Amino acid sequence: MAVTIRGRNLPLPILQGGMGVGVSLERLAGAVAACGGMGTISTAMCGFSEPDYETDPRGANLRALDRQVRRAKELARGAGMVAVNAMVATTQYAESVRTALRAGVDAVVCGAGLPRDLPAIAAQVPESDAALAPVVSSGRSAGILCTLWDRHYHRVPDFVVLEGPLAGGHLGFSKEEALAAQAGHPRPLSALLEEVLESLAPFRAKYGRDIPVFVAGGVQNGGEMARYMKEGAAGAQFATRFIATEECDASDAYKQRLIAARPEEITIVQSPVGMPGRALRSPLVQRVEAGLQPPVERCVKCLSVCESKTAPYCISRALIAAVRGDWEQGLFFCGAGAGEIHALSTVRAQMEILMKEWRAAQ
Repeated sequence: MAVTIRGRNLPLPILQGGMGVGVSLERLAGAVAACGGMGTISTAMCGFSEPDYETDPRGANLRALDRQVRRAKELARGAGMVAVNAMVATTQYAESVRTALRAGVDAVVCGAGLPRDLPAIAAQVPESDAALAPVVSSGRSAGILCTLWDRHYHRVPDFVVLEGPLAGGHLGFSKEEALAAQAGHPRPLSALLEEVLESLAPFRAKYGRDIPVFVAGGVQNGGEMARYMKEGAAGAQFATRFIATEECDASDAYKQRLIAARPEEITIVQSPVGMPGRALRSPLVQRVEAGLQPPVERCVKCLSVCESKTAPYCISRALIAAVRGDWEQGLFFCGAGAGEIHALSTVRAQMEILMKEWRAAQ
């Protein structure tokens, strides 16, 4: 059951996906790690609650991230692992990674772009021996990244997160693929897993070690996790189900909005990141669809790929509004199974349910 990642023992094969802005910070990540899983802090604008965020967002983010990682490690009590999810598309990507490494994070997971230079960034903090992992959506992207890391840094990922088209938030698929998945015709996660495992095989052989793959996006329960593990996965990543927990860092209003969501309210949106994403069809999303959303007034330059003059909305402000429970102005990212969550729970209860389902499927 336990998974070895860069010499560390992860007691349970469960990862909690990083959710920003502010949905998964130290309380959620620490609680998951305390139960033996890998809890993940999202670095995306994680200092939004700092008193000087409006005047110094960059400084506020890094200061908050340092504190959040250290606190999550305290809450974990050495049981599981604490990770950060750093989006490659953000302007503070490298700074955030270095800050988390100095704070003692156990793993760095990077999505919203291929983290081509992640080993070089990590090498700037030599006192850290954190695991490094990409989020991929295909065997091709996994193979490209391994080739680059092997050629330039003589290493390969310590693990890989494979996100299928039913995941929440930003998706590594085309809008057409995301819409097809939303309509009930997703590309099977099993097929994607087979592709990724095949692409990793030569690198496993060359380096003489495993590269664990965790599947994510549409994994509904521990029984499905067991099935994917029989197909070669090391475990699974879950995110949306952890929002409706007491330990989640989001506001109660955010949690209640998710609990009240119906399957037909989940839609595909176009993000200023340049990727499609899955979210609740809030009034903000409806205004964007109708071309009625007001222009962006102030930009904190959170994304390297965003042009504020043409962006349909400010994603940072929309996600901050959401985590505070503002239905009118918020962007509420969620997975395809959000409509199946009907009650508030706890992290420990969710972890126990997943493992009970996993054992029953053996």
